[in-house]
Amino acid sequence: MYQLFFNLIFRRMDPEKAHHLAFRWIRLAARTPVLRTFVAAALAPRYKELRIEALGRRMHGPFGLAAGFDKNAVAIDGMTMLGFDHVEIGTVTAQPQPGNPKKRLFRLVPDRALINRMGFNNDGSASVAARLAARNPVFPTTVGVNIGKTKIVPEEEAVADYVTSTERLARHADYLVVNVSSPNTPGLRNLQAVEHLRPLLTAVREAADRTVTDRRVPLLVKIAPDLADADIDAVADLALELGLDGIIATNTTIARDGLGLTSDPALTAETGGLSGAPVKARSLEVLRRLYARVGDRITLVGVGGIENAEDAWQRILAGATLVQGYSAFIYEGPFWCRALHKGLAARLDNSPYATLAEAVGASAREETAA
Repeated sequence: MYQLFFNLIFRRMDPEKAHHLAFRWIRLAARTPVLRTFVAAALAPRYKELRIEALGRRMHGPFGLAAGFDKNAVAIDGMTMLGFDHVEIGTVTAQPQPGNPKKRLFRLVPDRALINRMGFNNDGSASVAARLAARNPVFPTTVGVNIGKTKIVPEEEAVADYVTSTERLARHADYLVVNVSSPNTPGLRNLQAVEHLRPLLTAVREAADRTVTDRRVPLLVKIAPDLADADIDAVADLALELGLDGIIATNTTIARDGLGLTSDPALTAETGGLSGAPVKARSLEVLRRLYARVGDRITLVGVGGIENAEDAWQRILAGATLVQGYSAFIYEGPFWCRALHKGLAARLDNSPYATLAEAVGASAREETAA
């Protein structure tokens, strides 16, 4: 039924307008007591076998909402109601900003992909922190906070900009993500170079520890699929050196060639980050490389092109403790999480692994043993 609805209504609408319309419906449902209970029961059944411990948290399952959908922390209950096991809000910047001029979001329907050049449009870290502080959760969940650089802040002042957001948001985060991999903020990806990343992550870690003294806020970094293999290794080594809690692999790609895109060339040529099915292979490749480098010493989060339970299962076998999605939600609709959890539970049940944690990295270990 959702496919019919998508084709008749959403597909004919501007993608950003469709996003805001769906967002309003989700938020409205989550604010309506009887309705939200019914929706959660229908769309978010829990499977005990999928429970997982990660980043110091015990979660109902491994599948979360990637950053970018709920930029301002306004629909955490709504997304949990739909079945996401954790919700990563943001990207949030120190200063509020409108993002890039519209039109800035594009659907590549034949490729089940999106191109966005949103440009970190958000209310700013002060407003988002106040919203998180005032939150009275209906559906308790794990909330990640993804932070990025304010566009007008020059690269040489980036560390201070991230620190400001950290000081405001860390106390409200179950985990904190440093985003240095969006292609839509000029110069941001330069911060992935180890010589820039080391002082940035060190400063954010210190700010989080200084701000939150009663617990350790897990810190992760999110990287791009476009990094060269040697740079992926360097980030992995740096994460171990600094004692990071995790790496999220991967963000959107600026690549277009070699992805087998079949959409209108004029559409695929739009600038911005490409997400969805076409990035699946490279994101999985990056994840496998990271796991080969870090093993189970830090938490890996697999994201990029995850459409179904098989995709999520392959990320787990490759070394991801947690997986995230976003783009496929646009195409699959509200029953997506339900189907993915059911399929993931079935795969675990038919596998030789007693628990989901045991399956993490299993294919990599088997290749090493062989």
